[in-house]
Amino acid sequence: MQRRLFAVCAALALSLSNPAAADNGNWNDVVTAAKKEGRVLIYHSLAGASYLAAVIKSFEAKYGITVDQVSGRASEIMERIRVEQSTGHFGADFEFHSDATTGRQAAAGYIQPIGTIPNIANLRAPFAATEIGIPAWGQFQGMLVNSTLVKPEDEPKTWHDILEPKWTNKILMDDPRALGPGATLFFTATKKFGPEFFEKLKRQNPVLSRDTRVDTRRVAQGEYPLLPTQSFATASEFKGLPIKVIAPEDGCPYTLIRAAMLRGAKHPNATRLFINHFLEPDSQIHFAEAWWTPVVDGVMDKVTDPVTKRLLSCSIFGATNAAEQQKYLDMASELFGRGEN
Repeated sequence: MQRRLFAVCAALALSLSNPAAADNGNWNDVVTAAKKEGRVLIYHSLAGASYLAAVIKSFEAKYGITVDQVSGRASEIMERIRVEQSTGHFGADFEFHSDATTGRQAAAGYIQPIGTIPNIANLRAPFAATEIGIPAWGQFQGMLVNSTLVKPEDEPKTWHDILEPKWTNKILMDDPRALGPGATLFFTATKKFGPEFFEKLKRQNPVLSRDTRVDTRRVAQGEYPLLPTQSFATASEFKGLPIKVIAPEDGCPYTLIRAAMLRGAKHPNATRLFINHFLEPDSQIHFAEAWWTPVVDGVMDKVTDPVTKRLLSCSIFGATNAAEQQKYLDMASELFGRGEN
């Protein structure tokens, strides 16, 4: 049903936008047209990220096309796109955003089909392209412990381990009532284990927060020993501090980030060329080394750091989807209350 909805939305978006994209099956024509366009504008939430900067630098050097960027919080980018699309004052050519968000945007008619991208042939399971979104990277999450406060033998190994009495009043957790790693864990764990899992977790009296980077630092500083909603990539920024990232034995929830071309894109060919470049193993390795999950074959073979390899080899626990996301946000609000802690 969702797949059919995306197809309908994609067809509608195509009829509304009619970009001058060279999609005659000859990729050389796309490259030529992209170079004539000369630039491309991306919206994303990776402000100052060196790994994205490395991919942009290699793209500009290879093709001579300027990459412009606007970065902000995910909610800010969503609102900016909504305003631009509803007023017809189109800005970005494409965005990097979560699978669930691009699904809702497709339903609203904000996204148009990308067209042929040769490197989607290199995508690895379970990552798959749709007409309106190309997998860009995955965001695995697991647990974080303070390695000074938590001995190796006391570390949680599975999700049910955090329900043990010893963790009562010792858990810091991203708020599951708002989009983020807390909501992802709530969605996936409730689906996997049933609603009683989070009912038990609530009885552990976790402290809820809505600032993921600050949460990681609070654990590193010893304010809390356990954070069960840790994005691997966020933790990579704190290497060298007394923390340990745990990939649970029963799997890691993840958020898939897609590249999606926005309706009214002024540089559709440059957009397609950049996305194709982004799916090269030499581009994806920059993200993998920052603990983002690569979506193409051949990248994990390039990873040499044992911690990185351990984390990115975690089995997939589950992911959210656009159709059910609001339902589970409402469930979390019912369980934890409607107000922000």
